[in-house]
Amino acid sequence: MLDVRRLRLLRELARRGTIAAVAEALAFSPSAVSQQLGVLEREAGLPLLERTGRRVRLTPAGQNLVRHAEAVLERLEQADAELAEARSGLAGALRIGAFPTAIRAIVPAALVALTRRHPGLEPMVSETDPAAVAHALRAGDLDVALIHEYDFVPAQKEPGLATEPLYREAMYLAAPTGTTAEDAAPGDPRPDRIPRQGPDQGSVLRAHADAPWITATPGTLCHAMALRACQAAGFTPRIRHQVDEFPTVLALVAAGQGVAVVPQLGVMGPTDPAVCLTRLLMERRTKVAFRSGAATHPAVAAFGAALRAAVPPELATPTSAA
Repeated sequence: MLDVRRLRLLRELARRGTIAAVAEALAFSPSAVSQQLGVLEREAGLPLLERTGRRVRLTPAGQNLVRHAEAVLERLEQADAELAEARSGLAGALRIGAFPTAIRAIVPAALVALTRRHPGLEPMVSETDPAAVAHALRAGDLDVALIHEYDFVPAQKEPGLATEPLYREAMYLAAPTGTTAEDAAPGDPRPDRIPRQGPDQGSVLRAHADAPWITATPGTLCHAMALRACQAAGFTPRIRHQVDEFPTVLALVAAGQGVAVVPQLGVMGPTDPAVCLTRLLMERRTKVAFRSGAATHPAVAAFGAALRAAVPPELATPTSAA
């Protein structure tokens, strides 16, 4: 009989490519991972792995077993969800991952509603960049998370994960007041103050091609979004500052340190008059992510419902126009 824990290791190896990466992600030693995979090969009765330099590649039999492992793990999640539904009342830890703007603007209200309705539940929030969510969910470090994608950085399909849309945001160019092009009218994040269609996005960005830029740190989706949006407009931005917190980004813009692309949640509330916001024709879309098979888990479903109720009305719903 194949061991589910070893199947999970094999699946992670298929995603990460090296035994060292699997060991680091799952808090094992590399020798322990190698040993368990060796046992799995003996259980299977044929080779599942072959080494290519420093990396390990799955044999056709190993790849086939990973596909079965995905189905087995999904069914186990469904079984866990059914058991949780059969118990009376929700209790225990719910490990939640979210990015900073969502933690500040949406998650607190969702937690208030969640704990009021399910006092036995213990939500535990960890700030998690969307790029790290898939591994954290598959490793069991998170139960549910918020992720986002941009027009220029679409989300990759992740084995073993499922998502549900939550909301959509407009995107803005933030520039020091007085430096915007004449056709780039100042924006306002309130929907009744934003034109339905702004100026051509490429021309807005190209107007600042020679300016210093402020982006998120490399490796994040926000960094990739800014870089690709500028490249689509025909130039590569000259990056001066790399900052992940949007309030800090806007403070740097107000200080004349550069320009940046920021999402709607990053500019909610009063805006420094030294910052001019121009709405762009691109979006950021946020989704709720969880392990495949866990959609009906009562705790995951309850948190999803609380999130949807906490979304500010000025944000677009997944089915409405931006």
